Amino acid sequence: QVQFVESGGGLVHAGGSLRLSCAVSGIPFPRTLMSWFARNSEKELRLVAGINEDGDRGYYTDSTRDRFTISRDNAKSMMFLQMDNLRPNDTAVYYCNTQPPKSSWGQGAQVTVLS
Repeated sequence: QVQFVESGGGLVHAGGSLRLSCAVSGIPFPRTLMSWFARNSEKELRLVAGINEDGDRGYYTDSTRDRFTISRDNAKSMMFLQMDNLRPNDTAVYYCNTQPPKSSWGQGAQVTVLS
């Protein structure tokens, strides 16, 4: 069965940086589109960024473009999210999943950005 394990969250002030990691098992990772999602305090889930199978193309929203960088290491079945210039409204629990997402989710990584 698929398993996602997120890590690297924390508390930073606005303008700070964090790097999230995601370890994936139970799926053919190198052949799978992957994404990062965020769930805020209102329980709204939104797409943050996506990456193709080879890892040479990332996809971002208007909010995350130019601030976040998604990457992956297919040899280790891991995905990463470098988050720079963080803003208070980036505060959320961040999850990794396939694109489209599977019904199974990890525990997430809490990111808190103070103003």
